[in-house]
Amino acid sequence: MFTGIIEEIGEITAISPAGDGWRLTVRAPKAASDAVHGESIAVSGVCLTVVGSTAESFDADVMKQTLDVAAIGGTTVGTRVNIEKAMPVGARLGGHIVQGHVDGVGVVLEVRPGAEWSVLRVSLPADLAPLVVDKGSISVDGTSLTVSAVSAPAEAEPWFEVSLIPETLAATTLGSRAVGDRVNLETDILARHVERLLAFRAAPEGGSL
Repeated sequence: MFTGIIEEIGEITAISPAGDGWRLTVRAPKAASDAVHGESIAVSGVCLTVVGSTAESFDADVMKQTLDVAAIGGTTVGTRVNIEKAMPVGARLGGHIVQGHVDGVGVVLEVRPGAEWSVLRVSLPADLAPLVVDKGSISVDGTSLTVSAVSAPAEAEPWFEVSLIPETLAATTLGSRAVGDRVNLETDILARHVERLLAFRAAPEGGSL
């Protein structure tokens, strides 16, 4: 489990085939310094398992399903990624509950720079739109953010906006995002549970969904 508070910006330094997926080598000195085999590290919002490490980098396998549903499938050597290690028991929850299980991919539609911050407008897959609310939480490339605006329910192409403070712009890869970039999205786990509960309540008694 993660909190969406990015600890460092890493870099993909190697990509090699691993079955029908990939093995990534990620340079991330802070995360790698005490990484152990089998622990979880979120790479731009994707929970990956460490299979090897050095003092400067760690290796992780990415299965085909993850490559298919997450923006990490479009990474190349040199891609910068957000890094967060799993939350230790007893730590403060500085962001929100983030699982590292990507729900879908959004595309940056607009970047509006301000005097001290920037606003990103990001497309939202239609099936995720009901789970994203104004002032609610969302993870974008693993970064815990507060939604500052959402499209109306009737809009054919849903979107949401987030406002990025200077710290977020400097400490994550979101500060370099441009129109057309693909980003990993993870909606609030609480919203997903509510949606599932409501789906069962709406289903005919004794029937299937």
